[in-house]
Amino acid sequence: MVTNFNSMNKKLKLVVMALCVAPALMAQEVDSLGIQDEQAFTFTEAQLGEDDDMSQNVTIINSNSNTYASQVGYLFSPMRFRYRAFNQKYNDIYINGVQMNDMETGQFRYSLVGGLNQQTRGVENSLPFEDNNFAMSAMAGSNNYNFRPSAFATGQRITLSGANRNYTFRGMYTYNSGVMENGWALSANVTYRWASPKTAYVDGTFYNSLSYFFGLEKFINDQHHLSFVTWGNPTERAGQGAATDEMYWLANNRYYNPYWGYQNGHIRNSRVVNDFAPTALMTWDWKINDDMKLVTTLTGRYSMYKSTKLNYNNSDNPQPNYWKNLPSSYFDVWFEDDAANRTEQGASDWLRAKNLMSGNVADRQINFDKLYLANKNANAQGTDAMYYIQAKHNDNLNLALSSNLNVDLSKDQRLSLGFQLATNKGMHYQTMEDLMGANSFHNINTYALGTYAIDDARVQYDANNPNAKVGEGDRFGYDYNILVNKAGFWTTYAANIGNNTHAFVSGRVAGVEMQRDGKMKNGMFLENSYGKSGTAHFLEGGGKVGAAVTLGHGHVITGGFGINMRAPEAQAAFVSPEMNNDFVVDLKTEKNYSAEIGYQMQNSWLKANIMAYGAIVEDATEWQNFYFDDINSFSYVSMTGMSKEYYGIEWGLNFKLTEAWSFKALGTVSEARNTNNAQVWYMSSTKGTFNDANDGKPEICYNKNMREAGTPLTALSFILSYHQGGWFIDINGNYYDRIYLSYSPSYRYASTLEKRNRLDFEPVYDSNGNLLESAVEQAKGHGGFMLDLSIGKSLYLTRGRSMSINLSLTNVLNNQNIVTGGYEQSRSSYTSSDNVRAYQFQKNPFKYYAYGINGMLNIAYKF
Repeated sequence: MVTNFNSMNKKLKLVVMALCVAPALMAQEVDSLGIQDEQAFTFTEAQLGEDDDMSQNVTIINSNSNTYASQVGYLFSPMRFRYRAFNQKYNDIYINGVQMNDMETGQFRYSLVGGLNQQTRGVENSLPFEDNNFAMSAMAGSNNYNFRPSAFATGQRITLSGANRNYTFRGMYTYNSGVMENGWALSANVTYRWASPKTAYVDGTFYNSLSYFFGLEKFINDQHHLSFVTWGNPTERAGQGAATDEMYWLANNRYYNPYWGYQNGHIRNSRVVNDFAPTALMTWDWKINDDMKLVTTLTGRYSMYKSTKLNYNNSDNPQPNYWKNLPSSYFDVWFEDDAANRTEQGASDWLRAKNLMSGNVADRQINFDKLYLANKNANAQGTDAMYYIQAKHNDNLNLALSSNLNVDLSKDQRLSLGFQLATNKGMHYQTMEDLMGANSFHNINTYALGTYAIDDARVQYDANNPNAKVGEGDRFGYDYNILVNKAGFWTTYAANIGNNTHAFVSGRVAGVEMQRDGKMKNGMFLENSYGKSGTAHFLEGGGKVGAAVTLGHGHVITGGFGINMRAPEAQAAFVSPEMNNDFVVDLKTEKNYSAEIGYQMQNSWLKANIMAYGAIVEDATEWQNFYFDDINSFSYVSMTGMSKEYYGIEWGLNFKLTEAWSFKALGTVSEARNTNNAQVWYMSSTKGTFNDANDGKPEICYNKNMREAGTPLTALSFILSYHQGGWFIDINGNYYDRIYLSYSPSYRYASTLEKRNRLDFEPVYDSNGNLLESAVEQAKGHGGFMLDLSIGKSLYLTRGRSMSINLSLTNVLNNQNIVTGGYEQSRSSYTSSDNVRAYQFQKNPFKYYAYGINGMLNIAYKF
């Protein structure tokens, strides 16, 4: 394989633009002038995930007394690191005491506060077994951001940044009045981030985002004050797609992007995300007396999320990296025994495809002009569009009310309790974004046309409007709402016992209900797709206990244990929400058990902590959809009854070498895997039936020991820092390993394994009929070492003015071989008629690679 991968080109971009972006190495350090590092609170799209179709992997945690937790969220962000490998739904995010996690997915999308660096400075962090005054802490911790205008640092601030990553320029202006003599406090912020297809790190991508924040707060008297804030982050950005190593080799570029091409000589990206979630929040703070305070917050959010995609109809797949275009689709490069696919003609075709795909850039990108010509020919024949760009919409309207009461029972005892009511309407539909010059398109299930006649009702996506003609902006394919309501109560009692122990006990209980409301009458489910489904009800609840025991002389022992029940996420509760109202069979409340024990030591020259933790998840439900070759159909897949275990060790050491120099060593070695084989229900989009290959009964997916994907399970870091006189210099080396890719369930179905045993060139069972571990082995990505540098200076000027300059570099050694995530292909290396293909899907997972040398130059002026 060629390893150059355009590194010189990326370095040239870096030099020309004088840029730098990196995770802040001293996220919580304050220099001698009291000016915090700007980078510490920068949520970039690189942290959030390049493509929102992927899981969002950032988990922000922090504890000032924990060296590991205070660093890891930002330090490992280039690898989309997840705290303890937990799904982000186990990390609860609050603003002014009201929970902001999405009610369908359970996850908090950090793009909601993108660009609001100054506003996200004030945060109360609670690790899994720390008590707080706003919630029972979640299994991956909880964070509560303070968005009250009076809480922001008084003054004005202008920040200018240049980068060679997802965006290349950022400008920010912030104004905070503080509390004025009339009792009012005002706050405002505007941020703009930008990159063009010629300046962004990944070819064919662009970035255009405007963030705003406005807040008012009124101190009515010593007891009452009201605040109102509103913010939003309208963003348009072009996506980056994953690719196989074969495609990266052909392109000689680890950052090859299959989503773009040329149209009339101009760059056009087929995957464009438009994301805007305007949010308003009102908070009433009531100081009842010196020992009692009530905080009540009402919030509303209308989220609009649209993602486009190039699609095709009765034509060839237009994606340039489609497997049939690749050299290995003509000649089997993996198995010497595959005589049928290792012919002289195949070798000749391999060489021809290799020369074509490694030639001009245009030959491995989308040819939009060709697609427009095909649609022009379709117009002449009076047929529907052969190629078009669709847009998937995931909008939601969310309202939530929370109220939290905190009571100091005595100087050593505190009681906190609260409730939250929330409702969410998720609106999911598909529209025609661009007909690409075609005259017509109809709302018909073309996947089903091979099974049913054109006049059969089952080919209609909406039988209420049969054969409806679809124009640009019209809805087609699917249109449904998911309705979720939730009411919950929590309480925490915390006490200092004697002179050396702090302990707490927390509990929560909640009720969740969810329902689907179909807006199209799908032909496969004429009686069960239009209108409202039944309503599913779930009871949630749990408790935690934790304690910290001071042994004296800076030594502390900490520990805790928790049990929690969670309703299944609405996103995964329906078998095929695009088609019908059916809930997943055997849908259950998820059970979580977690525990940890730790040791901390602190003296004049060393701060150290080590933690051992474990967690068990039972009755989990997961959902996917993809094209499944074995049934020659698009497939909706639900896996139920899943059990998982998470355990590991995490540590942090902070050595104070001198007044100016310090050395940190931190890391984690963890495990996060399935502990059983799941039951699988999958539905065919061409028949509307369950599990055709298993007579309608649940299948077994042999996914035991599959690891959590997209995060390194081993991560180590060593940091050398110099902080004195307004200067800060940080050098850190990070090592990542055991990075797994998302596994394909269909590759591990019992029926698939039987078929593979007949047709594959690799054994599936041993001589005794036992399943071989190698037959279901999960694909992995390559880890490696990454060196980061950061240098900055804070300057105190006159009359309260100050300036800070920060230059940070990530991956200075330009290691482009580290995989940040990816997924196995959910297709088979044989056809539905049992013909073995030359292309081996199981050998060609899609991957994302960590950026080479990149960074940010940041200049901030405060006055």
